[in-house]
Amino acid sequence: MTDPYRTYARLREAGPVHHTTTPDGAPVWVVTRYEDVRAALTDPRLSLNKANAHTAGRYKSSMPPELDAHLLNTDPPDHTRLRRLVSKGFTARRVEGLRQGVQAHVDGLLDAIADRPADLMQALANPLPMMVICELLGIPTQDHSDFRTWTRSVRGSEEDSAVESRTAMRKMHQYLTGVIAAKRNEPTDDLLSDLIGARDEHDRLSEPELLAMAFLILYTGYTSAVNLIGNAALALLLHPEVMTSVRAGSTPIRAVLEETLRWNAPVTLGIRRFALADLAIGGVNIPAGSRVWVSLASAHRDPAQFSNPDRFQPERPAAHLDFGHGIHYCLGAPLARLEAEVALTRLLNRFPDLDLAVPADELEWLPSFHHRGLKTLPVTW
Repeated sequence: MTDPYRTYARLREAGPVHHTTTPDGAPVWVVTRYEDVRAALTDPRLSLNKANAHTAGRYKSSMPPELDAHLLNTDPPDHTRLRRLVSKGFTARRVEGLRQGVQAHVDGLLDAIADRPADLMQALANPLPMMVICELLGIPTQDHSDFRTWTRSVRGSEEDSAVESRTAMRKMHQYLTGVIAAKRNEPTDDLLSDLIGARDEHDRLSEPELLAMAFLILYTGYTSAVNLIGNAALALLLHPEVMTSVRAGSTPIRAVLEETLRWNAPVTLGIRRFALADLAIGGVNIPAGSRVWVSLASAHRDPAQFSNPDRFQPERPAAHLDFGHGIHYCLGAPLARLEAEVALTRLLNRFPDLDLAVPADELEWLPSFHHRGLKTLPVTW
């Protein structure tokens, strides 16, 4: 977990696709090279619907059935319908309209640690995205801490986390059921009320779809942004010359974020897919019904696509796939970018002598194959 990129390099060199097993023993095919990964992300023969998993190693989802009807488990035409409804909440105008509120949140979080060293994950990266996504959905402020607790349980990858994760998802399901009922009686100006209106007035969202979409927006809107803020802050701390360039205005903070999305991707594996028919990727035959993982982190270090791929170079053109590609491109990408841009800009301006409080090799990473994020990021100034 500390340095997975050496393993990715060995996999790429050994072949474009590998047949292996997941930690729970289920068979899976892993795609490792950039061109193959990019093509797989838009291949209509690879389905996101788990109903298409029909090999001997039956696919087991940790998601409760009542939260399954979301974008990451559907194909067109259902996916097209759901995405069209949700996309209205993530327009560039609506996201940019959140900037002032995000700045206020960041300043408040930084005020709380201005007189002492801190853990940037606990003080900034973890709370900020939850504040923003809850406000976007219309979740009351007093309930944000519950969602942070539940989301941490869902993100966990420890041996005993499977039960905790399902318990947390069920608590979120019960809570959202109550919030949706309240907003149906008294709609407010938020994304969740918009989704309720779309379902009730036009009969386009079923009740399971409404609940599943609310859960998906909360979970994915939180996880990717947390890891992007933490990983980008670490990248700057490990490359003080880049930090100096950003402060001088020579390197845009957006360039730092795009390179972080490639160099230390917050999402390391694309959402699992299932082969609708026998197919070949990189010359390797994959049977119908097989589960397929596309390794974004491996693709981002592919020397066939990126020169000096192990070097952090914000000046390089952005060509990462961390928010996906094609019809499944992440709708929340602009929001995650906005949160990280504001958080890092205010952080660098506030603390000109920001530095790591521990050696880099002592930092601990979340034990996850799917996400790349720090447990803690202790800093001084």
